[in-house]
Amino acid sequence: MSTFSDRLKRIRLVRKLVYAVVGVISYPGLTMVNRLKISGTEHLRRLPKKNVLFVSNHQTYFADVITFLHIFCAVKWRKNNKLGIPYYLLNPFTNVYYVAAEETMRGSWVSRLFTLAGALTVKRTWTNKGTEVRRGLDPSDTRKITRALEDSWVITFPQGTTKAFAPGRKGTALIIKQNKPVVVPVVISGFWRAFNKTGLKFKKKGVQLSVTFKAPLDINYDAPAEEILALIMDAIEQSKEYMMKGAHHWKSQPA
Repeated sequence: MSTFSDRLKRIRLVRKLVYAVVGVISYPGLTMVNRLKISGTEHLRRLPKKNVLFVSNHQTYFADVITFLHIFCAVKWRKNNKLGIPYYLLNPFTNVYYVAAEETMRGSWVSRLFTLAGALTVKRTWTNKGTEVRRGLDPSDTRKITRALEDSWVITFPQGTTKAFAPGRKGTALIIKQNKPVVVPVVISGFWRAFNKTGLKFKKKGVQLSVTFKAPLDINYDAPAEEILALIMDAIEQSKEYMMKGAHHWKSQPA
C-alpha cells in the first residue's frame, strides 16, 4: 500500500518544486566552490524514455544523485557536457527515480524533503550489535524498482555503500535480468574529497569533480546474475582489476 509520501512524489509539480529548491542550493557547491567536469552526455540523448537503469559507483549519500539530476535537467535543455547557467531548473527533467536506503532517507528533514525528488527507498541492511549486515533487496523493494522502470529512468548504486571497491550486490543483476533495461554505467570521482559522507557539507574546496556517462552496456540478459554483476562492476570501475590499478589513491578514502 502506497504511503502519502509515495503518492506525493509521483506528482510532477511537487517534484519540479523540490528540484528547483535543491538545485538552487546545490549549484554553487558543484560549479563555483568546486569544479565539475561532465563527459558522455551524448549517450543520454539517444535513450528511450523508460526502462533505463543507470548504475554508478557511490561516494556520498546525496551529492552524487543531486549532480545526476542537474545533468539530466541540463541535457533536457540541450546542453552538452556542461551545466552552464541553471535556467534549466525552471522546467527540470523529472522522469527519473533513484534507489536509496530507507534508513538514510529518514535521517533528517533535508533527506525527507529530498525523498520527494523521486527516492525509491529500500531496506538494504540491518544492524546487529552496531555492525552493518549486508542483505539483498526484499521482494517489495524489487517491485518498487520494477514499477519505476515501467515508465521512467532509475539510478542505482550496485555497491549500496560509499566505500570504494566494496563488492556489488546481486540484487542489481537480478533486476536487470527481470526487466531487461538499457543499462548505462556512470563513473564519478572527487565527491568524497569535496563533501562529507552525506554530501551536504564541504570537506574541501576547489576539488575537481567528474561524472562520466558511458555507452549502454551490451548485456546477455540470459547470462547468470554473477556474470552480469561482474560486467557492471567492471563498467563502473569498481572491479578487482580497477582496485589494483588505483590502490595508490583510494586507501585513504573513508568508508
